[in-house]
Amino acid sequence: MREERLRTTAGLRGTPALLLSAWRGRSGRRYIVGIHDLVEPELDDMDDAVILAVRRDADGHGELVSVTSAGESPRERLTRGWLVRARHRGANEMHVHRLAETEAERRAIVADFDADAMADA
Repeated sequence: MREERLRTTAGLRGTPALLLSAWRGRSGRRYIVGIHDLVEPELDDMDDAVILAVRRDADGHGELVSVTSAGESPRERLTRGWLVRARHRGANEMHVHRLAETEAERRAIVADFDADAMADA
């Protein structure tokens, strides 16, 4: 599993560029993600997504520390435990993959990243 940083440019009409990246799972599949701060208010918009907790070091290297899927109402479950555990493991970013349309697809992606104790789904 590894991150492949994507280059983005400023959006149309001078809007800020989206912070995007991509991760490859154990299968070699590539998953495009949006990068967000690892903060509780961000969780309001994390429904129907796969969320990767990432520890980014001073050199810009990202390390995956946890992965989970979020359904229609993720806030309570994620703030209750996953967010706390991710922070404890040193995560400072959330990478959010929103292209999986069903819960089964999201579970399959979590399994593609799962390294035994990594998944908290």
